[in-house]
Amino acid sequence: MEQTKPEPPPAHSPVSAAQQFIHDASEPPPVRTGMSHHVFENLVSRTAGIPKVATAVVWPRETHALEGALSAAAHGLIHPVLIGRAAEIRETAKTAGLDLADSEIVDVPDDVEAAVKAVAMARDGRVQSVMKGSLHTDILMRAVVSAEGGLRTGRRISHVFLLASPRYDDLLFVTDAAINIFPDLDTKRDITQNAIDLHVGLGLGAPRVAILSAVEIINSKLPSTVDAASLCKMAERGQITGGVLDGPLAMDNAIDPEAARIKGIASPVAGRAQILVVPDLEAGNMLAKNLIFMGGAASAGIVLGARVPVILTSRADSVQDRLTSAAIGALYAHHIAAIMHDIK
Repeated sequence: MEQTKPEPPPAHSPVSAAQQFIHDASEPPPVRTGMSHHVFENLVSRTAGIPKVATAVVWPRETHALEGALSAAAHGLIHPVLIGRAAEIRETAKTAGLDLADSEIVDVPDDVEAAVKAVAMARDGRVQSVMKGSLHTDILMRAVVSAEGGLRTGRRISHVFLLASPRYDDLLFVTDAAINIFPDLDTKRDITQNAIDLHVGLGLGAPRVAILSAVEIINSKLPSTVDAASLCKMAERGQITGGVLDGPLAMDNAIDPEAARIKGIASPVAGRAQILVVPDLEAGNMLAKNLIFMGGAASAGIVLGARVPVILTSRADSVQDRLTSAAIGALYAHHIAAIMHDIK
């Protein structure tokens, strides 16, 4: 009896999907469909008409890092000051067909020197923001937080992921998922205030802030619930300003109105949070990356609490992600400049 060849699996089958994933391993995961989310489009549109922000782009030796900075310049967001090996930057641009005509290049021998130079330029007022290029985050942040010559202020430095999810109307801030590993209560206060200030500074109004834990009741065996309650009381007493806080809240009842209703939680924050303050870095990092890589959220990242915004991109970020991060950095840099002008 003649044997017939088995038909290939349909395109939607697990085998076909796996094969496609392996074949396209160098491409961005197809689940990340949130790139054109309206909240990010609205933020980028807010930059129309504002002056370009001089931005130190630190060690842009790879094509995606250089292209992201030059794309932001082409959109009128930044004036890039490219800090790295000049010959290497020019060769990368030539290979990728990128135009360096409107960029300034500062020649330095290595990534450590590039980070130090960028921070020094920010301290001297020669740039108003700093953007991470192809170097490791810890090298850049070591220069930023240095007690001598860094960009420290009276506020603890922290990171915010801005996430635009296809299934959530509001822009979500997740903090801190990149810098403070196990923040104590005072550090959480600064983390929360930094995120609120960013929300207000971007023109998004007073935010609804959820202090996350695993449960929504105070339990002395779960320190994050006690910290959440303390932060809410600190907001009542004016130690945190500019936003409306509630916590502890679990993730479901922080962002889902029905989950909050079922649990009997009545508050202006539950079910509609805009800022999610996480218990520690591990929880925040996993939450943010789950939303990005499994939930299709578009993302941007920024470091706050320093003298200037630090645009902290990932090597896995697309050019669009980098453009959005640059827009956020530009808007917030102008906000900081306006505050400093009012103080003077």
